[in-house]
Amino acid sequence: MTEFRTPGRELARFRLRVVVAMLFVCLCLGLLATRFYYLQVLRHEYYLTRAEDNRIALLPTVPHRGTIMDRNGVVLARNYATYTLEITPDQVEDVEATLDELATLVAIEARDRRRFMKLLEESRNFESVPVRSRLSDEEIARIVSQRYRFPGVEVKARLLRDYPQGAVASHIVGYIGRINQRDVERIEQADNEANYRGSQHIGKAGLELFYETELHGITGVEQVEVNAGGRAVRALSRIAPIQGNDLELTLDIELQRVAEKAFGERRGALVAIEPASGGVLALVSTPTFDPNLFVDGISTQDWKALNDSPDHPLLNRAIYSAYPPGSTFKPFMALAGLEMGKRTARQAIADIGYFNLGNHRFMDDKIGGHGMVDLHKSIVVSCNTYYYQLAHELGIDNIAKFMGPLGFGSRTGIDLPGEASGVLPSPEWKRERFRRPEQQQWYAGETISVGIGQGYNAYTPLQLASALATLLNNGKQYRPHIVRHVVDSLSGERRAVEREPVREIPLKPANVKAVLDGMVGVNSEGTGRRAFQGAAYTSGGKTGTAQVFSLRGQRYEEKRLRERLRDHSWFIAYAPAQAPQIALAVLVENGGFGAQSAAPIARQVMDYYLLHQRAGGPAAEDAEADEADESVDAGPKDEEVVEPAAEPGLPARGAARSPAPAAGRRAQ
Repeated sequence: MTEFRTPGRELARFRLRVVVAMLFVCLCLGLLATRFYYLQVLRHEYYLTRAEDNRIALLPTVPHRGTIMDRNGVVLARNYATYTLEITPDQVEDVEATLDELATLVAIEARDRRRFMKLLEESRNFESVPVRSRLSDEEIARIVSQRYRFPGVEVKARLLRDYPQGAVASHIVGYIGRINQRDVERIEQADNEANYRGSQHIGKAGLELFYETELHGITGVEQVEVNAGGRAVRALSRIAPIQGNDLELTLDIELQRVAEKAFGERRGALVAIEPASGGVLALVSTPTFDPNLFVDGISTQDWKALNDSPDHPLLNRAIYSAYPPGSTFKPFMALAGLEMGKRTARQAIADIGYFNLGNHRFMDDKIGGHGMVDLHKSIVVSCNTYYYQLAHELGIDNIAKFMGPLGFGSRTGIDLPGEASGVLPSPEWKRERFRRPEQQQWYAGETISVGIGQGYNAYTPLQLASALATLLNNGKQYRPHIVRHVVDSLSGERRAVEREPVREIPLKPANVKAVLDGMVGVNSEGTGRRAFQGAAYTSGGKTGTAQVFSLRGQRYEEKRLRERLRDHSWFIAYAPAQAPQIALAVLVENGGFGAQSAAPIARQVMDYYLLHQRAGGPAAEDAEADEADESVDAGPKDEEVVEPAAEPGLPARGAARSPAPAAGRRAQ
């Protein structure tokens, strides 16, 4: 069958199809134009900002850390320029291979690689990452001469922290170290992430930690144009960082050096305070450590040596370790008796060599006793019986009430991290300290122990030095502080840290004078006379001995005990007696009698501070001989003798844990 087509109809169909196609094309073009309008006009600002963000990178500029210097301008912590080997990841094809090749030119240890890889994960591709710091001139020459082989590898000058005094005053200054996860959490909690962008180090201990906000400074920002591959093309703008503020200390670094040297190889602590201001002149904890080890990451070997040492060199004994104060507590007990009306300066008691309380007999240090003893003599000869009776008459509540405001059993607030509060015993403290009801009861015999500085008493050397300074100020109490001024890095303005006393305790000047006169007698005619014989100044002091473990009624024989089980040696002192310029507390762990170990150290420190003499005082053997002449160990008798105890091997921090009262030990 033949189909007939009409040309007009075919043309009409074709034209219809063309029109439909044109309409479809116009619709598509319209949609495309609408989308272009939306993107280029309506969303112009948004996408322009996104494009600029891809083109411009903000690089942090780390500020210079503030300097720390002593009261005479001697630098204790500073920054120094060093050359660092660094790699920019986006310019290196194979980082691992590059490290292997660089290791043929300079020493790159395993820990350097680990640190580099960790930093690499946290950095951007266009930021250089340090591989090795403190390059020698020879190492720099090797790298520079072969630089053409290592695109993306540079030698840059960076600032590192340096502690020019080494181990001297290390517990005060502290150290910085690389930022770890715990530091990151602390920075985030303070909402300070922006100021630590680019920073690799932060204060870890001492003043470096306590004054981190002042020392760190304000991070700057540099705008850098980068290409599509993330490589930096050119710098666009820069906001300079603001250097951290400097710290001027109350510390005298030469006095600190003399004090540390006086300890020799012995463990212990010393705190010397300027009574008129509360400024710390010296704060010693021995043994010490070199803070430079921590700056760029301490090695495993060095860390193990410090952390596993039985001498605990990282422990700041001056503010963290709490010890029974022994007889150094007696001047404060004497003042409590005067202030609370339980004694007068001339009132005397008959010391027959012991004090009876119920079925217990508390022995004096001298067989047969010291005879008639008034307040002055009780301090000079360190009569235990006088303070047994006084503690019994005062009662534990009155003792705690009087000693608390002097700072015993609470933190002083010194501007160093890690201060311990110590233990000022009381019935309330004991109820909170122990769980079992039978342990929570306070016994009258425990009060007797507290009266001679034993039992549950446990205070830091800082607390004793601060309490003595308050006594010398007739009750005016300053917060002990290390930093005297914070120096603004921009204006140079020096901002004082401490000016006004934090508290004024109402003490009667006559009572304070009676106690201080007794302490002068200690150094002129008592247990401290040998150590201060021939001094060109008049001083006051008090020796003390703190038990490490309970003898359970046995005689104390130092030579038969292991060194770490021997008594701790205490001495508190001030000078000149007429107008005190320095008050100090000295503690020698397991040093024995106070006059034997601690008093000669105090003499050397005072000689240097007052006379600028680097050595002074007699030998320890002479002091020991004098102490042997002064009193005789009573030893156990047929009567029951009860003594306080700390378990053998307990760490220095914390109070003696035995509920039994002390008796029958040598008083100092």
